[in-house]
Amino acid sequence: VELWRRRRIATEKPWSGTLLAILIFSLLTAGLMVRVGTTGGDIRHPEIWTAKDMTQETGLSAFVHIFEPTPSKFTDLMLVSKYWWAFMMDLHFIGLALVIGTVGILNLRVLGFEKRLTGASLHRLMPWAMAGFGINVLTGILAFIGMPAYYAFDVAFWLKILAVLLLGLNVAVFYLTSAFQSVERLAPGEDAPRLAKLVAGSSLFLWFAVITLGRYIQSYADTIH
Repeated sequence: VELWRRRRIATEKPWSGTLLAILIFSLLTAGLMVRVGTTGGDIRHPEIWTAKDMTQETGLSAFVHIFEPTPSKFTDLMLVSKYWWAFMMDLHFIGLALVIGTVGILNLRVLGFEKRLTGASLHRLMPWAMAGFGINVLTGILAFIGMPAYYAFDVAFWLKILAVLLLGLNVAVFYLTSAFQSVERLAPGEDAPRLAKLVAGSSLFLWFAVITLGRYIQSYADTIH
């Protein structure tokens, strides 16, 4: 947030159709996530597991117990109430749609799509991405606290965390190098430099990895012992 605040430029008037483009891209992202979520084999939903089933005594158990709330009312809520779980996941998907909708369209512009848009007008929408990421972090932490044993023993979960950390590094490279200034100065029809395209391409790849790994967390549960 601080990197964005310090580097933003507020001299150019935003493109009037940017918000509509962001909305369409966000809805498309949400639709694809719903479609992917309904394909594949059996899905194990942790909300129908009993507390006894979630008990783990090997591997990462000591690490898991650090996050287990006492008393375990919140854990019971996550395990028993399917409505609470669904509400948490809905918020998580909404936050992800905000992030992908804003960051995704900016990255696509840098890669050469929709060259009629200026970089500065798209970059001013980054607060929406920050809000979405904040929602994802909050709901993700609550989900982990509610079911630490379920997530801690899942290799897909840790790979997703690694992808998120790499995205943080990607953001740092964008704002601390010449990539940011070159994107901010992109005029309609202008092509972005190679460094900016590299950052944008890696960002899209990592966000795709986050979505895919998040989808397969349930499929690869109990893979770490």
